[in-house]
Amino acid sequence: MPNLPPLAEQMRPSSLDDFIGQGHLTGEGSILRQAMQSGNIPSMILWGPPGVGKTTLAYIISKQLNRPYYTLSAVSSGVKEVRNIIKQANLDQNNAILFIDEIHRFNKSQQDSLLGAVEKGIITLIGATTENPSFEVISPLLSRCQVYILKPFDKSDMGKLMSGGVAHLEKQYKIKIEIKEDEALLRISGGDARKLYNALELTVQAEKPGAKIIMIDNKKVLDVIQQNLAIYDKSGEMHYDVISAFIKSLRGSDPNAAVYWLARMIEAGEDPKFIARRMLILASEDIGNANPNALLLANACFEAVNKTGYPECRIILSQTAIYLASSAKSNASYMAIENALGVVKRTGDLSVPLHIRNAPTRLMKDIGYGKNYKYAHDYDHNFVRQEFLPDEIKGTKLYQPQNNTREKELSKRLKFLWRDKYDY
Repeated sequence: MPNLPPLAEQMRPSSLDDFIGQGHLTGEGSILRQAMQSGNIPSMILWGPPGVGKTTLAYIISKQLNRPYYTLSAVSSGVKEVRNIIKQANLDQNNAILFIDEIHRFNKSQQDSLLGAVEKGIITLIGATTENPSFEVISPLLSRCQVYILKPFDKSDMGKLMSGGVAHLEKQYKIKIEIKEDEALLRISGGDARKLYNALELTVQAEKPGAKIIMIDNKKVLDVIQQNLAIYDKSGEMHYDVISAFIKSLRGSDPNAAVYWLARMIEAGEDPKFIARRMLILASEDIGNANPNALLLANACFEAVNKTGYPECRIILSQTAIYLASSAKSNASYMAIENALGVVKRTGDLSVPLHIRNAPTRLMKDIGYGKNYKYAHDYDHNFVRQEFLPDEIKGTKLYQPQNNTREKELSKRLKFLWRDKYDY
């Protein structure tokens, strides 16, 4: 058997008619298909999870429009490579397409280097990202691009991909493949075509030489993937497992484990802004008012990481991780908003009490808007007891301070102010 590319690469479609999924973008009458048919596509950002066809879609666009096509990976490229391609594209005089994978990893100066060429039409930019472009792509560049959102493949799409992969492997290995159970393949894949093809190919390759038929069930798939985890994971498949271990270590107040998992992510080349963003969320979700400084430090960490990048930012990430892991914990703020959302879903849009409504017009004042509202700063302790919730849910307690030093102080103050109303 010749040394062939991975199955995922072999199965990459070359036309929209063979492209599976993303019908909202590529189906008949869809906006992107119409743009391609007109031959006038905008610069665009393709935003979606791994393995849903971003790279493939860029390739199909360039092939159908028959334009010069350049590709860069933001992981290994910089301003120099961008300028070289823009220079070459200027010579082509045919509105070349530049595809940049993981464009969210480009810093501000690298993204700035694209602006002039995109604005003048020297290149049509297609950027691919797994991160929200509103946060990761600079505003001037984002304003010049159309953002298209790609969705994870659903079960029907995954079934079509699986059938195609099986047929291709049967022909390639001259064997019969029968999928007896597909739950493990679908669960491991998680809507990612590349993971599906990798798992399917590894399972087939693990069969003994000379076999004429291969029966694939859940046990066989899980056994093979466990044995070949390092191979299966070479493209970062453990990404979500490792970040999960990192977050759980922070939440569990273990700075040693937190730094270990942080080192694993750094060594694997994880986007430092992704790590910093997850710590920013944790600082509020899992620490909150038990230590409000945690949110301030996590936000400063995110800003600093954005300015420095690797390798220096590893120290900033480590400092913040250790602080968050060592901090007192409370999920009271998280639970409060979850409780409040539950009440809203259960009770709907309850009327705002008249006395706390805004009254910008005379008519509103005449019908009682703002009437009997008491201005807190006119009273002792800048507080006066009055009702702020709709009548239907008055007295509902949504925030429960937890057993830590700072929230005990909050609880004591709320008890002093509200007496027995909220049972603080």
